[in-house]
Parts: sequence; structure tokens; C-alpha cells
Amino acid sequence: MASEFFIPISFANELNLGIDSIVTNYGDQLHRVSEIMLQYLLVPLEHFLQSIPPWIILILVGLTSYHALRRPGLSVTFVFALYFIGCLGLWEKTIQTLNIMLVSIIICLVIGVPIGILMARTKWLSRLLLPVLDVMQTFPMFVYMLPAVMLFSIGKVPAVMATVIYALPPLIRLTELGINQVDEEAREAAWSFGTTRWQLLIWVQLPLARPSIMAGINQTTMLALAMVVVASMIGARGLGEDILHGLTNLDFGKGAHAGIAVVILAILIDRVTQAYGMNRRQRAQINQGSQA
Repeated sequence: MASEFFIPISFANELNLGIDSIVTNYGDQLHRVSEIMLQYLLVPLEHFLQSIPPWIILILVGLTSYHALRRPGLSVTFVFALYFIGCLGLWEKTIQTLNIMLVSIIICLVIGVPIGILMARTKWLSRLLLPVLDVMQTFPMFVYMLPAVMLFSIGKVPAVMATVIYALPPLIRLTELGINQVDEEAREAAWSFGTTRWQLLIWVQLPLARPSIMAGINQTTMLALAMVVVASMIGARGLGEDILHGLTNLDFGKGAHAGIAVVILAILIDRVTQAYGMNRRQRAQINQGSQA
């Protein structure tokens, strides 16, 4: 038999014991972190978003999409698409999904951009972290939910933690790539004017690396949206909750409503974040091509 050919290897017990040890020794600290995230990030932001009248959010979305795309017709389409989500009775669940997404993206930005900058400046750190990022990007999203649940139980906090780990690698990699691709002549010109390393980073490297960094933010945002929907399995509320309900109860209509809402959000976020990663010439070329 095939099983007789392979040497049995298992490290499941060791991993379980390691997680149990962390929970036993640092359970109070983990609980405190969970309370802080709920008290100062997730709950206040959700209450703030829920308190904003929907028509104000629709106007802000229309203005933001027009500022990014410079296409009035598409901006109006996005506004009506979001209004359609409200007509489906999914406005509050959409806000809940956006709340977890926004917190996850903010944490990704705080962690990912500095790490990408350090990797661009420190070669040994880049060689050390690149294989780790490769492995992180190949793991299925469900794998990240297991340690999050074991460490933080179920709810919004483990959903945020799993989302951050899943969505972080593209931002780190593209931040490093963007800084490394800054033209050497631009760096030398900045050095010739007596620029410090901090000034070089702030005024030269980061602005020139903006398209690559924005591409990383775009990918991180889309991965965060995908993970937040799946994280309904571990207690994250929102649109994923309706999709999971439709799946478990064979309620295709309810799941389809939530699925359409997720698609609308994905298209809107993708187009806007992509546009902010382009310069004016690239935007003009795309607009001319669409009009043609």
C-alpha cells in the first residue's frame, strides 16, 4: 500500500501545544489587545459609519470616484450601484464589512509600508523576509483563521487579525519594489543638494514609488475584502454573514443579494484605488480609450 512507502511525520501536536502555551501564558494580554481593538477601533468606527446618513456617503463616494477617475458617468453609476445595495436591505451589513476592512487596511499600512522601506534599505532583511512572504501568499485563507480563533476566540478581532496577515504581503513587496525602482539619477541629484536620508525618502523615493505602493494598497484592499467575507465563518458580521447563511441553508436568493453587494464593492474599490496609483497622463489615456 502507498501508506507503507511514506515515513509518518506529524507536527500537529507540537503546533497545538505551542498555541495552548501562548494562550496559557499570555491569555490576559491577548484578551486586553482584543478589548482595546474593540473599544478604540472597531466599535467606534462602526458607530461613526452607521451614524452618517446614507446620502452623505453616496455623495462622498461620487466625489471621490470622480476625483480619481474624472469620468462623471462612471461616478454616477457607482453611486446608483451603492444605492442599489441599500435597496436590497444590505446597507448596515455593508457598513459592517467596510468597518472591518478599513481597520485591517489601516493596520496593514502601519505595518507594511515601514517593513517595505526597511527591506529596500537592508538587503539581508529582504533576503530573510521574501521567502516568508512567498509562503504567506501561497497559504489558503482558511489557514489564517485557525490561529486567530485559537488566540482570540471568535468575533471581529480574530477576523481583523486573519485579514491583516492574509492581505499584508503584497503591500510589503510592492513598497520595496517601488523604492528599489526609483531612478538612480534622481537619488544622486537629491544627494548632490545635501539631502538627508530621511528627506530623500520623504521627498524623492516615496513620491516616485507611489504607483507601486498604490498597486500594493489596491491588492491589499481586494484581499482584505475577500478575507472579510470568508471571515464570517469565525464571527465577523457583514455581507459574508448572509453569504454563509445562504450556503448553509440553501437560500440562494439571500446569498445572491450579498454576493452582488460584494461584487459592487469590489469593482468600486478596485477602480478607485487603481486610478489613484496612476499619473494624470495615464488617466487621460485610459479616459480617451474608453471614450473611443
